[in-house]
Amino acid sequence: MTAAVITISDSVFAGVREDKSGAAVRQRLERLGWKVAIVEVLPDEAPRISARLAELADSRSVKAIFTTGGTGIALRDVTPEATRSIIDREIPGFGEWMRAKGRESTPMALLSRSLAGTRGPVLIVNLPGSRRGAVESLDAIVELTPHILDLLSGRTEHRNG
Repeated sequence: MTAAVITISDSVFAGVREDKSGAAVRQRLERLGWKVAIVEVLPDEAPRISARLAELADSRSVKAIFTTGGTGIALRDVTPEATRSIIDREIPGFGEWMRAKGRESTPMALLSRSLAGTRGPVLIVNLPGSRRGAVESLDAIVELTPHILDLLSGRTEHRNG
């Protein structure tokens, strides 16, 4: 399974803050056996985010794209809107489940607007920008991703009868 990890952060993009969440997501994916082929940082600019997500998905160079950051309620937090504008199908349960699992650690998880969806055969998941929130959200949904990737590649048989 190949992935891209895209950090969305004005301050990381400007070089004034270290990218802790993107690094943590990459590390967690690699420990789970994923090959992280692309790691990038983008500013909180919806047109740039949506263009890059669409370009990556359409190139089919990765099976999944995990973004981190820009999912809160600050005025510059536009990752969900940028993602929603380019996906074919949203997977509402992912966002709901990430928030529910995050709530076990902090009530702040409810402020996350993380979402997931597909563009063609590529899964796109928006994770929160905090290191802990990103990894906890990834852990909440990662066990479902192989099945989703199977379905997106045309393998639609049911695994459990």
